[in-house]
Amino acid sequence: MRALHVITGLGVGGAEQQLRLLLRHLPAECDVVALTNPGPVAAGLAADGVRVTHLGMRGNRDLGALPRLARLIRAGGYDLVHTHLYRACFYGRIAARLAGVRAVVATEHSIGATRLEGRPLTAGVRALYLAGERLGHTTVAVSPTVAERLRHWGVPGPRIHVIPNGIDAPRFRFDEVRRKEARAYLGLPEDAYVIGGVGRLAPGKRFDLLVRALTQLPGDVRLLLVGGGSEAWPLRRIALGLGVADRVVLTGERPALPDPGDDAPDLAALLSAMDVLASPSAEESFGLAVVEALAAGLPVLYASCPAVEDLPPDAAPGARRVMGDEGAYARELLRLRAAGPGERTAPAAVHRYDIACSARQLMNVYTAALSGSTLEVSSP
Repeated sequence: MRALHVITGLGVGGAEQQLRLLLRHLPAECDVVALTNPGPVAAGLAADGVRVTHLGMRGNRDLGALPRLARLIRAGGYDLVHTHLYRACFYGRIAARLAGVRAVVATEHSIGATRLEGRPLTAGVRALYLAGERLGHTTVAVSPTVAERLRHWGVPGPRIHVIPNGIDAPRFRFDEVRRKEARAYLGLPEDAYVIGGVGRLAPGKRFDLLVRALTQLPGDVRLLLVGGGSEAWPLRRIALGLGVADRVVLTGERPALPDPGDDAPDLAALLSAMDVLASPSAEESFGLAVVEALAAGLPVLYASCPAVEDLPPDAAPGARRVMGDEGAYARELLRLRAAGPGERTAPAAVHRYDIACSARQLMNVYTAALSGSTLEVSSP
């Protein structure tokens, strides 16, 4: 089977890194097209032996990208096209049909209740999405929560199939050596209590709340933020204004999978360096960073995480939902610190999100799409 994955870009984001990890486990011959910015994940895919093409799309209204993409699909002789993220889903579905490909699958990674990939969910955005969705065969939701949102929009239930994001759990297992090396690299004291945050530095992630919480925590507490984005400088400015800049470390974008020739700590090493992960984002589609932190044996404080909320309450005893402002997070962080370090072992919830299982489920979707049959809605 030859499949082409079409994605908006390949910067270091959850959907982009999930695609790279998934392709390592899919028993299909896969190529990737990035509509815009190839980004660091493109280099990682190339190192894995995946052919990556940059379409050179100049913006959302670059209609010339459609015939270019259709020609590429036709020339590649692909059996199936799989699209990821809003812009790629819209253009990719149309191009696939223009190229004569009937099996078109899309994965919805970042649909929130009020926002789509960080932008407000307007009636126009929803209408355009639904118009393009009809050109596909199956729409994959990364959680039951996302599936329910799609049904609420008007996507027919039989077209929706739940395949959760997956992780390679053993890679995130806590490692004392990596903990010390990562802390030394970042200049974090060995005896510091380190709060971690992982994700795009954007307003919706509410990492400013964690910076403000530092003012209510002891001086040996540090904040380690892993990710890049437009909020990097505003977060530094807030930290400077509050007098806690020397207690905040921003690593920039770090890959979930190590890149050749990169000596900086990867995400797994950075999670080992943390004592707790805090995810104050009020709206998530899945919560991949939370699952990765749980795999590292970390206690987790979160505001929204369907990956945990859609499971039985005892599946992730180390994860606790926190609603409120910086004061609420400061109180929970003080409680966790007073309780002392735990065993750093992964809870049962982590095993529900194995990447190999996700790949097997996706192959079932591909088979059904190619045969013209319909899969029933499933859950993790």
